[in-house]
Order: sequence, then C-alpha cells, then structure tokens
Amino acid sequence: MRKRKRTNSTAWIITFLIILTFFLIPFEKMDGLIRDRLNQFTREFSSESDTTLEVNETLSNNLHSQNAILINLNAQKILMEKHSEEIIFPASLTKIMTTLVAIENISDLQKRIFLPESMFSDLYAANASMAGFLPNEKVAAIDLLYGTMLPSGAEASIGLANEVAGSETAFVQLMNEKAKQLGMKNTHFTNATGLHHRDHYSSVKDISVLLEYALKNNTFRTIFTAERHSTSPSNLHPKGITFKSSMFRNIDSANVLSKEIIGGKTGYTEQAGLCLASIAEINGEEYLLITAGADGNHHTEQYNITDAMSVYKQLRY
Repeated sequence: MRKRKRTNSTAWIITFLIILTFFLIPFEKMDGLIRDRLNQFTREFSSESDTTLEVNETLSNNLHSQNAILINLNAQKILMEKHSEEIIFPASLTKIMTTLVAIENISDLQKRIFLPESMFSDLYAANASMAGFLPNEKVAAIDLLYGTMLPSGAEASIGLANEVAGSETAFVQLMNEKAKQLGMKNTHFTNATGLHHRDHYSSVKDISVLLEYALKNNTFRTIFTAERHSTSPSNLHPKGITFKSSMFRNIDSANVLSKEIIGGKTGYTEQAGLCLASIAEINGEEYLLITAGADGNHHTEQYNITDAMSVYKQLRY
C-alpha cells in the first residue's frame, strides 16, 4: 500500500497528543495552544479521509470498468480504487512490462533486429494485433519498441523478446523477475504479448506500480506519451511505417481533455474486456488511471476511453 505522507505524519502527531492528554495532564488544563492544535489536526485528518472517500465513491460508482485505480503522482496519493487488487487478465497492458524490460536490456536502440518468418505463423493463427512489420524484415530496436506500444504489435514484442533473451520463454522469466522486484504481488506473466492464458494475470494496482516505475525511464516515457511514430526505412519498408497510438486514435481531437491526457496504452481480449493505462496532466499535476474489465470490444464504444474521460473531467474542477 502506498504511503500517504501527510496522513501518516498527522496520525503520529494525533497519537502523541492523545497519549499526552490521557497520561500526563487533564484535557481542560492542557496548554491552550496544544489543545487547539490537537483539535485542528483531528479536523484535518477527518476531512482528508472524508474527501478521499467521497472522491472514491463518486468516481468509481459511474465506471464501466470493473477494476480501477487513480493516483495523484505529485502527492503520491491514491484517489480512487475499485477492486484494485482483484486478479485481472491484463491483455495488451502486458506490453508495458515487455517494453520496459527490453529498454533496460538493449544498449543500442538503433541496432537492427531480424524478424524471422517462423515467428509470424503462431501470431497470425492467434489473431494477435500486429504493427505491420513483415517476415524477414530487419527493424531498428527503437522502432520495435514503438511498434509494441502504439499499435500494440505482437510481432514487435516477440522480436524484442528474442533479441533480449533468445526466446519468448526466457524473456518472460525476466518479466516475472522484474514484477517480483517491483513488488507486483498479484502478477504472473506467461507471454510477452498479453494473449490470453489462464496463468497470465495481474491487478490494476500492480499495473499502476509498474507504470509509475516505467515512466521514470526517459525512453519509456517518450514512447508512452507519443501520439505517432514513423519508423526508419527497412529492407521491406523502404519508406518506413507510421504508427498512431491506439489510445489517441480513439480520442476525439475536439475533446477538451485531448491535450490533458498525455499518454496511454490500451488492451483488449474477450476475457479481459477493454483495458486502459493512461497518464494525464491536469492543473499542473500528473495522474495515473488504470482500468480493466469494461464491456465492449473493438467494434463498440470504447468504454475504457469513456471511463478515462469521465474520471479526468472530474479532476479538472
């Protein structure tokens, strides 16, 4: 559980003053200043708790998503939780970990990585989302990272996994090690793409821990907040490929929040529902919102985006 610095310090002061009250001197004889401060701290503590509860109930009750967590990064404070530690299928939110582990293990992001024909057949059979790279293409690592995050390309994810660890299986071990290191206690990965597997799971709280950590990496943050990216020319795409973020593609540019939501990663499988991990900057402060388990699919209203708009809109006032 995240530490709330203000709340913790207030609680300690209250505890000290209460001990002072009961064991040292009668309350009515206590120094006036101390008594006033005790009352003030008690009111502030109660007010803060009530406000947090009110925000939590107001935001969570109107969500389409079954699981959610909202965090003010500047204050290091959880503002809203809805079944945040419940086990979910993370779908393509998995690629946040894939991208982070790849960045931390590839020293030269301009290095060309070969995508063998053999890796494509299983992805096509699984109807995995693809970035558009082709069998036997040689692609810069940085372009595979963007291909993993923006269009959610499974072939880009597997290409990175093979480059880092020699196989997806070995790469997944690195993903699980990283999850353990970060304290993601309700997470276990079986693949680098987010394709459904009963033993491939996480929680929105764990995803928030992962994303908060990953955003401290400048390369990851640049990719996560990109609206589009054009790859460098390759042997099979001499003019390169241009990707657009799957999240930004679903946000109407006329929406008042289109400039405040500064980055995100969508996810979807039939079992996971519509998912979204996003970051917004509102009134000079940054917020993370992770949601999962919304009804719908690629052909319906994108309720993960709808939820994000609803939550962030309420933070503007």
